[in-house]
Amino acid sequence: MEKIPSFNALIQKSIIDHWDMDALTDYKGQTLQYHDVARKIEKVHILFENSGIQKGDKIALCGRNSSQWAVAFIATLTYGAIAVPILHEFMPEQIHNIVNHSDAKLLFAGDHVAGTIDPEQMPHLEGIIRSTDYSLIVSRSEKLTYARENLNALYGQKYPKYFRQEHINYYIEQSPDELALINYTSGTTGFSKGVMIPYRALWSNYDFACNVLGTTIKCGDNIISILPMAHMYGMAFEFIFEFLHGCHVYYLNRTPSPAIIAQAFADIKPRIIIAVPLVIEKIIRKKVFPKIQNNRMRLLLQMPIISTKVRDMICQEVIKAFGGEIYEVIIGGAAFNQEVEQFLHRIHFPYTVGYGATECAPIICYSDWRSFVPGSCGRAVIHMQVKIDSPDPENIPGEILTRGLNVMLGYYKNEEATRETIDKDGWYHTGDLGTMDGDGNVFINGRSKNMLLGANGQNIYPEEIEDKLNSMTLVSESIVVQRDTKLVALVHPDIDEANALNFNDEDLAGIMEQNRNTLNQMLPAYEKISEVEIHKEEFAKTPKKSIKRYLYS
Repeated sequence: MEKIPSFNALIQKSIIDHWDMDALTDYKGQTLQYHDVARKIEKVHILFENSGIQKGDKIALCGRNSSQWAVAFIATLTYGAIAVPILHEFMPEQIHNIVNHSDAKLLFAGDHVAGTIDPEQMPHLEGIIRSTDYSLIVSRSEKLTYARENLNALYGQKYPKYFRQEHINYYIEQSPDELALINYTSGTTGFSKGVMIPYRALWSNYDFACNVLGTTIKCGDNIISILPMAHMYGMAFEFIFEFLHGCHVYYLNRTPSPAIIAQAFADIKPRIIIAVPLVIEKIIRKKVFPKIQNNRMRLLLQMPIISTKVRDMICQEVIKAFGGEIYEVIIGGAAFNQEVEQFLHRIHFPYTVGYGATECAPIICYSDWRSFVPGSCGRAVIHMQVKIDSPDPENIPGEILTRGLNVMLGYYKNEEATRETIDKDGWYHTGDLGTMDGDGNVFINGRSKNMLLGANGQNIYPEEIEDKLNSMTLVSESIVVQRDTKLVALVHPDIDEANALNFNDEDLAGIMEQNRNTLNQMLPAYEKISEVEIHKEEFAKTPKKSIKRYLYS
């Protein structure tokens, strides 16, 4: 195996090298320069040290993207603790489950999360810290209370004159395989899988980004963080690469609606955009299509001599909608709308589609927009191998398998799931079906597992939703399917019980609508059910009595 540099040493070097440059900005709020980040990291380290946090302890972080979230995350790694990022979109019960399952000692919580969680449901936490100002929400330790109340004094004692580059001395991981963070694919008990990401996977993803973007993205360039940093896609390519590269990262700090994102693009002029398809599709449909979908423009596009100029003009209009300075837009996390992709390809817009998984922290496939084959998701990236488990990989879809430095250590406290996912030869079984052409371009054909992808790239496990729905009034069995970006529940009711109660079809429909509303109150926004369809007949089953999902999706 090649020699892998220390990831934490790269963090240290970036902070020292870019000391007086802008590092992290909360959009329309405060900016932290690299030296501000260093001082805040030092205070968090002092807080950890004086409250008894040991190397290898788990520190959970749950909140919207912000500069303070980023500082707490970097501080956790560079102290030698293990970070547990949690999606702020999870319901309180899911957050409790992850905190408990991960054995976290402390939880950094954003304002919204802090107002919804119940500390009593997380009895093993020693404290909950507000991530906006690092104040204590809950402390169950005298050491923690003392450390926080005296933090400024402790910092002053350690650095009576000033804190400079030469004072930085971060924890250096002992091995590339050392555990850096645990990222949960779900928050529901029985379905949660804590993906154990080693330092080598963080470095390998960073090295990949350096190889493909390192000369294009310059030190000081602006980047917008749109995706949740608790999602590996956003963490790796909207934060880690840019922070280590000396870029300036902006956090939106609010729900990223198309209007807010479009305004941020215009103000910040990012050099590269990392996004899920929904963000791109909404901006194209709202900001671009209305300007070009008129008879005059259609006529010009059909004229061969003029059409090239018209396409260039339209391409510039689209680039302008994304701030005007982009090198490329990298799309991943979910399926891309074919109409929008065909439009972007036709006007030669600089976009590409990547492919990854939380279990690979996350990148598996990518191609630069200049060599990208439309409809594909690129080729195997540096440090990774990809193969299709099929007798004819070019023509017959098979499961996509990958191995290399990016692959996780396994699932936390779940050796059985690890064995089912990583085989004896080190191949990670993605659960996705695909083909591969003669040039190594991978084309995804669907999923062999049941997981669905939310519009913003969230993992949705239909069994979790079905488990709740099946316990509701007059529901005998159910399947949750995806139609476009909506989730629909197909329900086979308890017909005998309904008949015994003299319920007609209208009564059943009303009960199922009540069930839908009750269910949605228990689910995060991206898992909410838009509609319930009643199936009078039982669903078709396999010999093992599991529903043949493919017949209904």
